[in-house]
Amino acid sequence: MTHPGLRAVVPARGATTRTPLVFVHGGAHTGAAYLETPDGRLGWAPYLAQHGRTGYVYDWPGRGARPPDEAFVRQSLGDVARDLAELLAEVGPAVLVTHSMGGVVGWRAAELARDAVAGIVAIAPGPPANLQPALDAAAIAELRKDDAAYARLGRPLAHPEDVALGTPRELVAQVWMNSTRFPREAEAAYLATIVPESPRALNERNNIDGTGITIAGPSALAGIPILIITGDDDPRHPRETDEAIATYLGADFLWLADAGLPGHGHMQMIEHGNLAIADLFEHWLETHTL
Repeated sequence: MTHPGLRAVVPARGATTRTPLVFVHGGAHTGAAYLETPDGRLGWAPYLAQHGRTGYVYDWPGRGARPPDEAFVRQSLGDVARDLAELLAEVGPAVLVTHSMGGVVGWRAAELARDAVAGIVAIAPGPPANLQPALDAAAIAELRKDDAAYARLGRPLAHPEDVALGTPRELVAQVWMNSTRFPREAEAAYLATIVPESPRALNERNNIDGTGITIAGPSALAGIPILIITGDDDPRHPRETDEAIATYLGADFLWLADAGLPGHGHMQMIEHGNLAIADLFEHWLETHTL
């Protein structure tokens, strides 16, 4: 593969060949989250490679193995989606496995590279902006008076677009390290994996001033099998929010607690019990002959 944002995890010789997976991380993270957990357990990509699936672990531009440049603060999620669509054209047909803000990227990339996407597994995904109201600072201030309504929209903030943003430890603890299944013994190792984020991308994720990334509508992804997975201990992803994305896209929806896996939060791929989640969505892939 020639794409600069790619690490391939290949099955052992003689393993059954199945539809490959392209793993797309979320905001302020890198593809490393799919390779190994902070406490050294097996990540989804090598685990599923043991089951015969090649995994392509993707770093967004400006993150991980692709250092940011001077234009990073103005980088759009649309820019990332176009970059991912180029990768899909090279390695597809493949199944996208997206996470969080990577969900926004994945919906748009799948629309751009329609023939290269065999399926989508979206973990606590951001929605296409079709489902979000346009917000400004005044609207956000009003929203914050109703915590349930604020949570349903992912607790949005508006950011100045002049400097790359770090994520305060307090916020990381509140929204990413909060669940009972998070490997708290490896907190320092996890915090070391957090990277700066583009403020423009964050504003688009929250549809600030109507800048969010839309798709043409449900028809843009019609015919692509889609599974959305959400944990019951994820403060930014209430069940009704992610289930609404599934309804809009005609996707299957999996609330992990209903499958006997309670206590999962936002970082499902690194939490204790991560491989049981991989087993669940691999079974779903097999039911769709992927």
